[in-house]
Order: sequence, then C-alpha cells, then structure tokens
Amino acid sequence: MTTEPYEVYRDSWGIPHLRASDPIHLAYAQGRTTALDRAWQIEVERHRAQGSSAAFLGADCVPWDRFARQARLDDTARRCHEALDPDTAAWLRAYVDGVNSGLAAGAARDERFARTGHTPTPWEPWVPLSVWIATHILFAGFATKLWRERVARVLGDGAATLFATDGPGTAGSNGWLVPGDRTATGAAIIAGDPHRFIEDPGVYQQIRLSCPEYDVLGLAVPGVPGLAHFGHTGSAAWAITNAMADYQDLYAERLRPAGDGLEALGPDGTWEPVTRHTETIAVAGAADVEVEVLETPRGPLVVHGDADGLVPDGADALALRYPPRVRRDLGFAALPALLRARTVADVDRALDGWAEPVNVVHAADSEGGLLHRVAGAVPLRDDANRLRPVPAWDARHAWQGWAATPAEPVRGFAVMANARGIASPLGVEFAPPHRADRIRELLGGSADWSPKAMADVHADTYLASAGPLLALLPAPDGLSPAAARLRERLLAWDRHMAADSTDAAAFAAFRSATVRRLAADPVFAGLAPAPAGPEVFHPWLYLLPRVGYALEGLLTTGLLPGLDRAAHVRAALEETAEAGAHDTPWSRVHLLAPWSALPDPDAEWPGLGGDHDCVNATSSVPGFTDRAARASAARYVWDLARREDSLWAVPLGADGVTGSPHHRDQLPLWARCELVPVVTDWARLTKESV
Repeated sequence: MTTEPYEVYRDSWGIPHLRASDPIHLAYAQGRTTALDRAWQIEVERHRAQGSSAAFLGADCVPWDRFARQARLDDTARRCHEALDPDTAAWLRAYVDGVNSGLAAGAARDERFARTGHTPTPWEPWVPLSVWIATHILFAGFATKLWRERVARVLGDGAATLFATDGPGTAGSNGWLVPGDRTATGAAIIAGDPHRFIEDPGVYQQIRLSCPEYDVLGLAVPGVPGLAHFGHTGSAAWAITNAMADYQDLYAERLRPAGDGLEALGPDGTWEPVTRHTETIAVAGAADVEVEVLETPRGPLVVHGDADGLVPDGADALALRYPPRVRRDLGFAALPALLRARTVADVDRALDGWAEPVNVVHAADSEGGLLHRVAGAVPLRDDANRLRPVPAWDARHAWQGWAATPAEPVRGFAVMANARGIASPLGVEFAPPHRADRIRELLGGSADWSPKAMADVHADTYLASAGPLLALLPAPDGLSPAAARLRERLLAWDRHMAADSTDAAAFAAFRSATVRRLAADPVFAGLAPAPAGPEVFHPWLYLLPRVGYALEGLLTTGLLPGLDRAAHVRAALEETAEAGAHDTPWSRVHLLAPWSALPDPDAEWPGLGGDHDCVNATSSVPGFTDRAARASAARYVWDLARREDSLWAVPLGADGVTGSPHHRDQLPLWARCELVPVVTDWARLTKESV
C-alpha cells in the first residue's frame, strides 16, 4: 500500500504514541512501529505459530513445532482470515503491510538475528491471526483432560478431579471495577493485571493509537493489531481476565487402515476418511524432522502413538476440537470496533462477536455506564466432554451449538480473578476465591478511591491459602527444639509473602517440603513415572507440580483415606527446621525467571514479593522451585474521570531490543508494584522521524 504521512511520538519511557490520518494508515503505523521495536519477538511468535521456530532456534523447539503443525494452528488462521469481512481484512492487511515495511530495519537493530542466522521474510495477511491462536491455544487448559485421564486410570474414575487446583493454570488475572460512587472523582476506575508466563520481551506492548475517528491507548499483543484485552478510548475503557471456561474437547478416536490412508469411526457408526499428509520441520544444527499431520471430522490428532495412560482404552489417538477451527472465526471484527467504542454499549456490542479466548470483561464509561460480562465462543455439549477425552463414535458427545455468555449488573465492586462466579456455568476448574475475596476486602476499606491508591491493591501479599497447611501443624509435644521454634514462628507469621519477610521464606520452604513428601506417598506411586505422549503436554502431567498446585485441596479431601497428612506435615516441619535458621528474605529466593527464546545467561533478575494466591500473584512451583515464572504481565489503572490520570506498567519495558534504553527500564518499578503515568498531552511527547 502507499502510505500517507503518520507520526510517531514517544514518552519518557519510550512508549509509542501513533497518529495517522485514518484507521487504515494508523494500522500500518502500528504494524511498522511494532516491527521496529519488537522484530525479534514477533518473528519468534510468527514461526512458533507456523511450527518453524526450530529452523533458527534449534532442536529444543521441535516439540512445540510438531504440536503447532499437528494442531494445524496456521492453517486454522488462514481459514479464519478467509472468512473475515472485507473491512476487517483491509485493516488487518494494513497492519501486516506495516510490519513488512519495518521488519528489515527492526532486525538490523537486534543482534539475535545475526546470531541465529535468521532473516525475516514477508508476513502473509493471516499471520496476526496465527500468532493469536498460538498464543492462546493452551489457555483453556485442554491438556488438563490428559491429566484427569491419567489420574482416573490410577486412582479410579471418582478421583478424576482430585487434583482440581482451582489454582495455577496457563493463565490467570486480577481485575476490578470501582463504580463512581466509591471514587474520589465520581467516575469509575478499572484496574487489574493479567497473569502470564513472563517473557523477555514482554507479552504486552503499551501503545497509543490516534486518528480523527478515535484516540485509544492500551496494551497490545505484539504481532496483532488493535487493543484486544485492555484499552481506554477517553470516554470508555475495558479490561479482561481469563474466564476459565472449557471450550476445547479431546475426542478419543478409533482408527483403521483404508487403502493408502486411514479411517476414523464416526458418531453414526460409519467409518470416515482421515486427512493425512507429511510436513518437514527444519532444525538448526540437526537433521530435519518429519511430522505426520492427521485430521478426523472432529479435529486434528494431537496425541497419537506412544501415549501410555493418555488415550482411553479402545481408542488409538486423540483429536482436538477447538472453536476457531470449527467456526472459522476468532472474533477479530471486534478489534476495530473496540477502538471506536465511546460507551459501554459500544464495548458490549463489539464483544458480542468475540470468540477466542473466552474472557470475563469489565467496562465503564464517563457517563456512568458499567459492564460485567463473559465474551467468547463456548460449545454446547455433554458435561462429560469437559472432564476427560470422550469417544468420538458416541453421538451424545457431539457439539450442539453455542452457549449464551452470561452478564450481570455491577453492584458495589465488580471483581474478576478467575474464581467461580459469572463464568461458573462455562467451566470446570477455577481459581481459589482467595484473590477475589482479598480484593473485595481491600476495596471495601475506602469510598474515595483514586488511581494512585490502586497500587496498594496491586501490591498486596496476603496469602489466605496458607491457612489449611498451618492448621495441620502438629502440637509441640515430641517435636525437636528447632521444629518447635519453627512451629511457633509460622503460627505467629502475618501470612504476608512480603519481599523482605524471612517468615515468608520459611513458610515456602516448609510448604515445599510438605509437597515433596506428599508426592512421594505410595498412594500416588502410579502417577510418579515421567509422563508419556507429546512433550508439549508434559508440564500438565508431572506429579510434583500437580501436588504443589492442588495442595490446599489435597490437605482437606476425603478421597484419600490412606494418605497420612499429619505424618507428612510433621516430617516436613522437622526437615525444614533441620535445614537452617531461615533468615533469608523471601525475595532472595523468589527471583523472577522469564522465558526467552534465546536466554541471556548473564541477565540478573529481581527478587519479588507475593505468591500465586496473593493479589500480587507471582507463581513458583512449590516443591520444585521458588523462582517465579508467572506474574503480572502488565498492570493498569484506567480512570474514567481523566484519562491522563491513568497508570500502567509492564515487567520490562517498551523496547524489545536487549540493551536498549527502554528494554528494562520499567523492571525496578514493576518489581515493587509501582506504575508509571499515562501521558496524553502530545506537547509532552517527543516526535520521531519516520
């Protein structure tokens, strides 16, 4: 396309503010600026979505590339792109044109391209959809169904949900909406933070998009146009959390040879053709890998062959059925509509067409409008589909249309923290109520909230989930002197996982010892062996993390009468007491551990406060490591009275290039749960040449 002039401004944090003559040229500007700032990141995401990242990142990426190809992520994106309405397709094309215009210059800024020998090639129009699908394909946690199948085989069908964590998954978030009658200005405030695996560069991009039709700021996903999850248009604002809905199914498939191909047994008792072809994964420094891609009428096969304990008896493979592939729709028409939103009603209408992933939404406008709803596509089907793989040959497990997405009025504070609530009819496992309850408790302490005061909510470190474990501390009789002292110390602890708290570190050590001892109990012996099946699902299938994540429930369930919890807790207390004096602050061991496609071995990462069930949700794996891989991937406070009083922060910075001034300049503030001001006055910004 031929570009009209557009302008790029930056604030003191390097955050881009883009201004163009119309939405099409603005989309071009967003794509080009993203390529200049985040070329390495978006190229990694593009190739992960296509299943070609091993070509420059090496053999460690083969398991993911194999899954991406077998799940047909990029092919699904192409199908969704073909079904777009012309206006949305043109807007998306402008973004891709912008990416392509900036990729070479962006790559020249980042030495990782030269180090890996990777040279970008032009993006195809559907790549942003492909990036979106790959980013969210595991959000609904269909891999948990593999774990439940494994548990049911070992402990019986009644124990399938024994490890229901109502806890850590692949995604979570906090969000809260404070109506105007409880704020200092009389206008609503929306605040919160999405919890994801922390990545370097960061998964959210602070950006402002301005043209005569709209002027919107928010958090973009690099490689995808618009502001899907978090935005403020001046008169309206929105934010989301993961609804924890279940909308992806695994179908157990029976296969048989048919000529040169295969057939699968369908729900009407007939054998149906299976599409089949082979693809080649190029691997840097190693031989190419051949991948067989199979798809039944239910969906692509994602588990096939050596998968002991994952595929139900009588079946040969598992097919993944997920809405974008069935509907040929991601809901991308909502993205430009959100940018044009002026009221809550506009946001609501835009999200009626949303599909993937399924979210809980808060929205407010400057006229007092409030919104609390679920948005996304959830299939109607048998309840058994939500729990474990179901037989493809049984017609009662077929999809039967789409569920209505709930909405409810805002009364008092509206809080969303992945707990049971508005989205309960759509899911199976949810987060414990601790974060949601704590946010409500904190918000109830004031009736004149301001944006700056919201940082205190973000930073809260109270750990309510410590209660069940502390309740099992043994009586002091018979304990060693050191264990008795540790017991008293833990009982006196204020239950805050504060960064400088040595008591918090002592509790974490005791919790980890308890998790390890529970996981080693003979009752779980059948779940202890390393998992089989595709490596991409292994994080869901290891016993130790599962015990750590489900600890609260395992300490209280009646399903394991042979599990001597008291003995394990006593032994863990003695073990922890014997290990040392426990005078180390929590932040000395609770270090940030981001994921990076090319890790920097010399990088130094800060220590953090918080824990998974704190509002300041920084997740480690109890029993395995105290390092935090998941935390707030961004924090935001949207003020509906004065947008310029809004606040935000990301874990690293606005620039994705290692060593650049704005690569990690927000990291120290983010680690302390501090936020930086949103700037809306163009006169306070620095204009760049484009």
